[in-house]
Amino acid sequence: MKKLEGYMKGVNLGGWLSQYNDTTKEYYDTFIVEDDIDRIKNAGFDHVRIPVDYDILEDEAGNPKEGGYMYLDKCISWCKEKGLNVILDLHKTFGYSFDPLEKDQDKEIFFHDVAMQERFYSLWDRISERYGKISIVAFELLNEIVPFGVSKEWNAIAHKAAIIVRANAPEAYIIIGGVCYNSIIAVPLLDPPMDDRIVYNFHCYEPLIFTHQRAYWVNNMPDDLVVDYPGDIQDYKEKSACLDPDLAAAINKGEITGMGAEYFDKLFVPAIEAAIKNDVPLYCGEYGVIELAPEDAAKRWFDDIHSIFDKYGIGHAVWNYKEKDFGSMVQRLFF
Repeated sequence: MKKLEGYMKGVNLGGWLSQYNDTTKEYYDTFIVEDDIDRIKNAGFDHVRIPVDYDILEDEAGNPKEGGYMYLDKCISWCKEKGLNVILDLHKTFGYSFDPLEKDQDKEIFFHDVAMQERFYSLWDRISERYGKISIVAFELLNEIVPFGVSKEWNAIAHKAAIIVRANAPEAYIIIGGVCYNSIIAVPLLDPPMDDRIVYNFHCYEPLIFTHQRAYWVNNMPDDLVVDYPGDIQDYKEKSACLDPDLAAAINKGEITGMGAEYFDKLFVPAIEAAIKNDVPLYCGEYGVIELAPEDAAKRWFDDIHSIFDKYGIGHAVWNYKEKDFGSMVQRLFF
């Protein structure tokens, strides 16, 4: 399978320009600084994924906010100096957010609203025009498409956006994920690539009942649950019965009968086959274990998923460098 060279071991900078806890200038100025990029490089990573929300880069009318772009400018400059590549991930766009805490937002309207889509294209035109000639930068069109039923619509939107980005960034990688929260099982639903610089993307927090145990934002997640890894597959299925069926879809795949490295090996098969068929690199833009999980179990989980990433040459970026309920686990195990 084709490798995404230069993007084989990364870390997410979530909580800075997306899903932030503060909107003050001091927060944006201090959450990620040059010393953080030094630490990431010295820990052996080759890239960072920078989630950024649309409202950092534009106001409510869609006009560009130069101050927001300056944070990206600064971080890209640090990364270039240290020898790290960068993925710019549009985490939220006008009219669409994956965030389960934004309960009042319609998760499907963006995929049927032409005006919202045009604003999405305009934003990508500005982003790619600004950064498209910087060799270390790749572009991820949109984070985690939630509804399963908009696969066709999303393929069409992603294709149009990719054409716009490609006009400004002839050599850059363009990263596209699928529906159902960017699930691994949705990769085969992605359209064939328009050129040889397209990347298929997925996220992996499987099994969710382990990686997100006691997560307050997951509907119906018990707040006293403690789950070990590896565990019995049937026990995982029974514990996952409380979750939204889409969030537990992978654990319920009938052909998966055991837990451990073989779980990921079998789970990834359809995505790997789609990537090989279309000669596309496969990339895991997010994976990780909540800091509430037992640390020794988390280490076993990381060891298993890394073994399968290595087996197939799948690039990856762990969630998250700091904070966001996953950061302290990453700090303990990766730094």
